Amino acid sequence: MLIPKADRKLIHEHLFREGVLVAQKDFNKPKHGEIDTKNLFVIKACQSLTSRGFLKTQFSWQWYYYTLTPEGLDYLREWLHLPAEIVPQTHVKQQRSHAPPSGMMGGDRGGDRERRGGGRGGPPRGDREGGYRRMGDRGDGNKEGGIGGEPFRPSFRDRDGGGEGGRGGIGRGRGAPPQA
Repeated sequence: MLIPKADRKLIHEHLFREGVLVAQKDFNKPKHGEIDTKNLFVIKACQSLTSRGFLKTQFSWQWYYYTLTPEGLDYLREWLHLPAEIVPQTHVKQQRSHAPPSGMMGGDRGGDRERRGGGRGGPPRGDREGGYRRMGDRGDGNKEGGIGGEPFRPSFRDRDGGGEGGRGGIGRGRGAPPQA
């Protein structure tokens, strides 16, 4: 496809500056989201660079994801006439402005676990001291559960009352009812 040189230059400059590019698979879209050119021109220019090994393409959910390869970096640097010290944003090492949160970066976890009270079966750990895990424990030693303070006592009887006058559990694997 013939792409005007001005549009191709915009695409290549953006690709070199960022190191990555995203394009929606919509060939009729009048403008690309980040570059001031047709979306079709962006897709076809990146397709050309991919076929020459200068870009790596990933397609997912109707979007193309393009990543610049080292060969593509050299090609675009030569095509755009840029010095070697200029690199894409993806190649710039970012400075950390703050220290990582405690617990990250392989911190000492063993002593911390012992301080909190061990794993299963041990005393409650840190912020988990509340009685929310023990149903009905109000913190005053009264362990009655259920609604209204009544303890929960499930019963496993047949619906008809069970015993000898009932149906005997027909349909529950106990056989047929007694014959009269």
